[in-house]
Amino acid sequence: MLKDITLGQYFPVDSVIHRMDPRFKIICTVLFIVMLFAGNSFWTLVIGAVFVVIAQLLSRIPLKMSWKSLKPILPILAFTAVLNLLFIADDEVLWQWKFLKITMGGIHTSIFMIVRIILLITGSSLLTYTTSPILLTDAIESLMTPLKKIKFPVHEMAMMMSIALRFIPTLIEETDKIMSAQKARGASLDSGKMMERIRALIPILIPLFVSAFRRAEELATAMECRCYRGGEGRTRLRQLRSAPRDYVAFAVCMLFVAASVTVNLLSK
Repeated sequence: MLKDITLGQYFPVDSVIHRMDPRFKIICTVLFIVMLFAGNSFWTLVIGAVFVVIAQLLSRIPLKMSWKSLKPILPILAFTAVLNLLFIADDEVLWQWKFLKITMGGIHTSIFMIVRIILLITGSSLLTYTTSPILLTDAIESLMTPLKKIKFPVHEMAMMMSIALRFIPTLIEETDKIMSAQKARGASLDSGKMMERIRALIPILIPLFVSAFRRAEELATAMECRCYRGGEGRTRLRQLRSAPRDYVAFAVCMLFVAASVTVNLLSK
């Protein structure tokens, strides 16, 4: 299961979205998230699904990668669906047992939330799939440049976010190695009662935290040895430049947002 987590990974493929300016990709991703959560009708989700399908095809990212990003959250989706199904007492009651009841409103809300979360994960994952950590850092720093006027540490914040994304796959791999080592020593991680499984995680979490702090210290030492002193006066190897395709993509994204707002207003 841990190997299926693809958060923070970059897949180098020659596609239109890979060649886009990362600043426009971040803005389009934010607009997509706003579009999903601002709408309350299923037509909004249909528009969001069309947007995701088009972006998926243009990015040339294999569908199995998107499926891998969804597999770890399936238990969360199931739990959320059950809660919405049993505890939303709106509309016509279809089934009831004591204080538990299933209504048409509960079914509607449950399906709506599941589809929204799936679209959110699938669409936002394309940002890290198609953008390298270095370009993502430069884009975040460029977008947050106005905050420098209030003495906000823009470069340091962007660097921390980039390092966090970069080390997610590393920590997942480290966790998998520790779990395999503990199983080889006879540890039972997948059987027993809930409290027994929680206690079995202690021999995994402690080495993982030790390894994470050790890697952080090694990274800090390496940056100091290379005379890293923050963003003041630093130059970039690659300068961010926008192209006509970036403005076309932004215009298309705004059309989807406008369509979503229009549909949401007409459905009221």
